Amino acid sequence: MNYDVRGHLHQVLDSLPKGVRLVAISKYHPVEYIETAYAEGQRIFGESHEQELRQKVEQLPSDIQWHFIGHLQTNKVRYIVPYISMIESVDSLRLLKEINKQGARHDKVVDVLLELHIAAEESKYGLTSDDCRQLLEDGEWREMKNVRICGLMMMASNTGDADKIRHEFQTANSLFEEIRQRFFADAPWFCEKSWGMSSDYLIACEEGSTMVRIGTTIFGPRVY
Repeated sequence: MNYDVRGHLHQVLDSLPKGVRLVAISKYHPVEYIETAYAEGQRIFGESHEQELRQKVEQLPSDIQWHFIGHLQTNKVRYIVPYISMIESVDSLRLLKEINKQGARHDKVVDVLLELHIAAEESKYGLTSDDCRQLLEDGEWREMKNVRICGLMMMASNTGDADKIRHEFQTANSLFEEIRQRFFADAPWFCEKSWGMSSDYLIACEEGSTMVRIGTTIFGPRVY
């Protein structure tokens, strides 16, 4: 292994405020890198492709908490539900219903985050703020016994404009508080704010993030 995963992991961990957890984004990175991070105590890893995730699950310790962080097609849900800890990228009611259906098949409650689309870029997936409000107001999710909405996830714009990034995180944080008060006031599990990546996680931590998703800073350039 020619990349100092251990050193970079500890640099990131040492920079995180108390109460902010690291999701180490391991997609496209080799199993030995994950093993190194695991040996240092890291337990939450993020993947975005069902086949790659399945291969890694078979090779790595069973107490790893796998988060699915990529765009998820409904026809792939059944493959990941058996071993996923959280699906961070729920961007439609249809997907939420499918996760609930597959959770029931496996007698499992699946933790999920609703993905917001706040950044201006068309390439990003997610719900607009109004779509997110509407999904919750419609209330169909309340009948889903095998899915648990634990918070929100978003990606800031890919820009060097720190003020713009900060504003987007603030927008997400405000929506989180509004939604928590309106729909989850009696649900202590609705507590996760997953925003912040390698380039902007320190700003994210200042703007309410509880989970940062960091890959390149820890593992180096991706190996495709």
